[in-house]
Amino acid sequence: MARACAAQTNATFLKLAGPQLVQMFIGDGAKLVRDAFQLAKEKSPCIIFIDEIDAIGTKRFDSEVSGDREVQRTMLELLNQLDGFSSDDRIKVIAATNRADILDPALMRSGRLDRKIEFPHPSEEARARILQIHSRKMNVHPDVNFEELARSTDDFNGAQLKAVCVEAGMLALRRDATEVMHEDFNEGIIQVQAKKKASLNYYA
Repeated sequence: MARACAAQTNATFLKLAGPQLVQMFIGDGAKLVRDAFQLAKEKSPCIIFIDEIDAIGTKRFDSEVSGDREVQRTMLELLNQLDGFSSDDRIKVIAATNRADILDPALMRSGRLDRKIEFPHPSEEARARILQIHSRKMNVHPDVNFEELARSTDDFNGAQLKAVCVEAGMLALRRDATEVMHEDFNEGIIQVQAKKKASLNYYA
C-alpha cells in the first residue's frame, strides 16, 4: 500500500525494516533512522515506510539489557525525527504492524503516527485464492483442496498464507517429490501456526 501511495503521488519511496534496525551494532539503528529522514528531506516529496514497527516501537520500560536499551535508543530517535519536520518538508511516514496493541502510545500522538487504518484478515474465500496465487508456480497435485486449507487458516494474514505455501514447497523438495501434496500444505499450516504461537509468547 505504501509503495502504491508513493507511485500515485510521484514520491520517492524509502523502506525501513524494524527487525533490521534492532539487529545492528550499538548506535547504528538510531543513525540509520536519522540518515533515512535526512535522505527523505533531500529527495522530497518522499514516503518513508517502516515495516514491522513493533520491533522498535514497543512500550518503553526500564531495562539493563543492552539489546533492549538499543531498541529504546532507536525508538527515541524515531520520535525525535517525527517531531523534527513540518508539512513543508513534504515527507509522510507510514508504518505497518501486526501488533498494534504493544506499540508505545508516544508513537501515536498527534503529529506523529496519529492515523490508524486496519486491514482485517482475509475471508475464507480470499484465503483460498491467496494460497492458490502463491502456489501457482509449484507443481501442485490435483487433489489439493484449497477451500479446505482455507478453513484451517482462519486467523492467518496474507504473509502467513504465503509462508504456508513456501513451507509446503520445501517439504516436497526435501522428500524429492515431483508434486506438492495436500499433506504438505497441512504440515505447512502447522509449522506457521507454531511460529505464530512462538511470536505471541515472545510478546506476552
